[in-house]
Amino acid sequence: MKIGTICVHSGLEPDAETGAISPPIYQTSTFVQDEPGKPKGGKYDYSRTINPTRERLERAIADLEGVRFGLAFSSGMSAIDTILKTLDVSSSVLCEEDSYGGTKRILRYYERRGYLKVHFANFTDYENLEKLVRDIKPSLIWFETPTNPLMKLIDIERVVKIRENFSPESLVVVDNTFATPIFQRPAEYGVDIVVHSGTKYLAGHSDVIIGLIATDKEDVYGEFKFLQNAAGAIPGPFDCFLTLRGIRTLHLRMRAHTENAKIIAEFLRDHPKVKEVYYPGFGGMLSVRFFNGDDALKFVRNLKIFSVAESLGGVESLVSIPALMTHASLPQEERIKRGIDESLVRISVGVEDPDDLLEDIKSAIASL
Repeated sequence: MKIGTICVHSGLEPDAETGAISPPIYQTSTFVQDEPGKPKGGKYDYSRTINPTRERLERAIADLEGVRFGLAFSSGMSAIDTILKTLDVSSSVLCEEDSYGGTKRILRYYERRGYLKVHFANFTDYENLEKLVRDIKPSLIWFETPTNPLMKLIDIERVVKIRENFSPESLVVVDNTFATPIFQRPAEYGVDIVVHSGTKYLAGHSDVIIGLIATDKEDVYGEFKFLQNAAGAIPGPFDCFLTLRGIRTLHLRMRAHTENAKIIAEFLRDHPKVKEVYYPGFGGMLSVRFFNGDDALKFVRNLKIFSVAESLGGVESLVSIPALMTHASLPQEERIKRGIDESLVRISVGVEDPDDLLEDIKSAIASL
């Protein structure tokens, strides 16, 4: 099936018992068993372990990413933490330097505690990346593409090839939150694990916190499944339902996000009060650099339709200053070195009427 059909139908088959076109939400903590140790259907005993609504969502993310296995967690960060917990003590992680601040924060925490050895690098410098992979032999090679917040595009196939040539035992992890399976399916290029903050585009309505993992590797899935049950960082059934409902329109929303973002990126690119625009050409995320932090702050304050908020990927337009918000936990010296200073504004373009969004942008820039 094409991706749009998968969005509408995967995990959303009509209820077998009643024929309900929208499957019921199994809002239950436990399940009555036929006999002690013999759960109904051979598997449903306790919702931390398995829940029919969560099961549908996990099947959907696997289908969307074109793999066999999916898992749902209580947040994107709990999904990331689950992946890291499968590593042996003193394992090395090689991570793209332009990554979400929360990802870097938890990696550094595990490094401080002596659990992991963490190395950050520019993954678009492929010669240096080859050297690092050869020398470090990392357990995990971790990156986002597009990156957050500078929107760098990383050649997934090339990174996988580097792994194959210099450290075949390494697992490659791609955070696919920004692109979504609509624009790229990393497993098609040999990526082992795909992770999402489903809070963003997959759910799409800023009303749920959820994380998702997809993989085609059965042994890796088994470890993740064990930790999902043992640690219990699971989403509730209603959160799973909301995410499934959001996925139904993912292909339509991503098209609208892209159309609107292109209009705004092209306007900002040609404006004399803007220093740089970072936009990969698809999706709803872009970043813009003004000539100083005062201009950036004034621009953000004067927006009316764009709301100042953390997060991204909802139907409504949001704006943030990463240095003060999503990446504030990073040391100032590192933020400046990476180009994440207070002149940089990250914009999550929603699906409102593009004329209204553009007029709001124009009005805010006119105030500078």
